[in-house]
Amino acid sequence: MTQSVVVQVGQCGNQVGCRFWDLALREHSHVNKKGLYDEALSSFFRNVDSRKGEGRTCGVGGRIQHLKARAVLVDMEEGVVNEILQGPLREVFDSTQLLTDVSGSGNNWAVGHMTYGSAYREQIVEKLRRAAEHCDCLQCFFLIHSMGGGTGSGLGTRVLSLLEEEFPEVCRIVTSIYPSAEDDVITSPYNSVLAMRELTEHADCVLPVENQSLVDIVSKIQHMSHGAKPGQVIRRDTAIISGRGGVSAAEKPFDAMNNIVANLLLSITSSARFEGSLNMDLNEIAMNLVPFPRLHYLVPSLTPLYTLADVSVPTRRLDQMFSDAFSKDHQLIRADPKRSLYLACALMVRGNVQVSDLRRNIERLKPSLPFVSWNQEGWKTGLCSVPPVGHSHSLLALANNTCVKPTFVELRERFTKLYRKKAHLHHYLHVEGMEQSCFSEAIASLGSLIEEYQHLDATKGTLMHDAPRLSISR
Repeated sequence: MTQSVVVQVGQCGNQVGCRFWDLALREHSHVNKKGLYDEALSSFFRNVDSRKGEGRTCGVGGRIQHLKARAVLVDMEEGVVNEILQGPLREVFDSTQLLTDVSGSGNNWAVGHMTYGSAYREQIVEKLRRAAEHCDCLQCFFLIHSMGGGTGSGLGTRVLSLLEEEFPEVCRIVTSIYPSAEDDVITSPYNSVLAMRELTEHADCVLPVENQSLVDIVSKIQHMSHGAKPGQVIRRDTAIISGRGGVSAAEKPFDAMNNIVANLLLSITSSARFEGSLNMDLNEIAMNLVPFPRLHYLVPSLTPLYTLADVSVPTRRLDQMFSDAFSKDHQLIRADPKRSLYLACALMVRGNVQVSDLRRNIERLKPSLPFVSWNQEGWKTGLCSVPPVGHSHSLLALANNTCVKPTFVELRERFTKLYRKKAHLHHYLHVEGMEQSCFSEAIASLGSLIEEYQHLDATKGTLMHDAPRLSISR
């Protein structure tokens, strides 16, 4: 059985990670009624017998003694990690998995990447190695971070490069939360563009999620939950809106947003955690969806997000789920993939869905989805038999699609507006190891990435005879 390690960096990374572990435990307890430590649990948890001392794991199939998450938590402010340690998940982590400081990165990529990255390099590597040593067969590192702040963007991408150095053969899948244009961190365009270069160079796959898209989804859920139309009632006991990620007034606005990202992680890891008739290996995501090594940004969409009471016919509901996965309302970035070009697409289905349902819906939708001519059959599918709690089935689509380009173009424009005035630049250049060339190299890297997507877009509807101008991935 393979195992994966989740690395949470910065305030946002740790808040999303906290929701993931909470919901993952809920899913496993829903399925694992006897409380046995089995292969499903071992993929993301280890079983520690506290009587025999820290670090010893019980064999698969034994009673659960004490579950520990396969995770490393890093933040240069103590607040969020301390909150986790005082909450219901405190028993799931121990001190060897945590790394905190008190002063934070001041919304400065350079402080996170250069200052803290250098000061804590050995400690970070030690914690990553320790997490890896607890795995029998380490398959993947999941990194969760945000792009706008200093620790998430700076130290997060430093951790990513350390993962490549220390574990070059282990897949690196990054979930990156992108700031909205109205972000209250004025330097977020600098942080995001500097981080983008690192993501392009060192990640195997990046799942971009935009804050604005999450805000739009949550506000739509809230609108519908208050009965926008007769019959449009949201079922409250669902994984998307339950617990601290729900729609009750007592919750903070970002709780529901974090919950959606946590559900993305639940879906992408479901094949590793549970049985299924068509399980998808995590390594297969990069292998099958990334034909060009730099173009590894996979647009995620989740469905159902809006669980309505008025869709009662099972087949209709199932077919609607597949249609929704390609609609712009269900994308986790503001994009319409049907109007852009697909390089490849993965469909990760959970619940009581047959292979025939999957194939029928792909055939139904294919004519409306523009794929590159040389990869018309570029579909990867996975079927996991265990649905999310509260649902009969769910679907995660990961689209390698040129629709990410507008997000990157907008980011470049926001960066350029600041950089042209040299606004706040001195805060970065005062950091040891940071030079102005870091900015010019980062914006050049982003420009090159945008051009590669533009080149593909320009070939839409042609035979693409010149496709090999882009270097083919391994």
